Amino acid sequence: MLNLVERNMTYTPSTDRYSHSVGYNYCGKSGLQFPKLSVGLWHNFGDVNNFDEAKNMLETAFDNGITHFDLANNYGTPAGSAERNFGKIMKESFANYRDELIISTKAGHTFWDGPYGDWGSRKHLIASLNQSLKRMELEYVDIFYSHRYDPNTPLEETMGALSDMVKQGKALYVGISKYPTDKARQAYRILSENGTPCLINQDKYNILTRDIEQSVLPLAKEKGVGFIAFSPLAQGMLSDKYLKGIPENSRAAQSFGFLQKDQITPEIVVKLKKLNEFAKKRGQTLAQMALAWCLHNSQVSSVIVGTSSVKQLKDNIGALNNIHFTDEELWLIGEIAG
Repeated sequence: MLNLVERNMTYTPSTDRYSHSVGYNYCGKSGLQFPKLSVGLWHNFGDVNNFDEAKNMLETAFDNGITHFDLANNYGTPAGSAERNFGKIMKESFANYRDELIISTKAGHTFWDGPYGDWGSRKHLIASLNQSLKRMELEYVDIFYSHRYDPNTPLEETMGALSDMVKQGKALYVGISKYPTDKARQAYRILSENGTPCLINQDKYNILTRDIEQSVLPLAKEKGVGFIAFSPLAQGMLSDKYLKGIPENSRAAQSFGFLQKDQITPEIVVKLKKLNEFAKKRGQTLAQMALAWCLHNSQVSSVIVGTSSVKQLKDNIGALNNIHFTDEELWLIGEIAG
């Protein structure tokens, strides 16, 4: 459980965090650069997790030039605790470095009871961002996302709320996540007309999930919108965790996670073992190859990693030592995963 005792700020970041960094990509046609790897706080930063390890992970990330921390109103167990704990870490470790960070949050999934705690109404989005800022003890976030498309709210209302958050100084940029392609096109148009163009689209992308290559990515390129990938390791499946069953401390073994035991099918395990052998030939772990595979696509501005330990984070950072693939390698990976 988390230690909620107030602490003094003792962290001093590495002085060579940018000269020996993970490297950066421009986000779409904007002037904002993203680290190639970003840290997501979906898992492992809630009240059920170890606060010291969470703090160490973010400090290690920043020491390696990872400047983007990705949150949402409902992240953590219980929901909301990731933002609250991040606010504590922010105060303890990063208070003097706020302008070196990109902090993003989202709203749109169920968070509080009643008709206003969900989806994409102006009421929900603005109330949620105000709550997020209080939990994190921030004056603004760098990016505020509509977390999912709401079929019952006009896009003009949802996008208008995002735009107003920028105009009120509560967010610097706006983005969308998990939007159908036709609705994303409309959202891009409305946001541009509002004078607050969409900075970035966030969606699932990994070796096992590639459907966005025919929809989301081409549209983002056409409109000059950046793209950031979540679940690049398919909730941990694209690692060595599940090659010999389901470990006791893994996500699939937890009752509150999104990865369930029945998703680790014999067919999936066969694919994972073949991909693991392929990764070894490249001198990488399976997780490193999976991250590198996402980043080989020039449209991917950044990849969000959701690590559970400093050791795992360092392993993920090691993926950047080799993000190049031959055409034959890409074809073979596609054949195995398909």
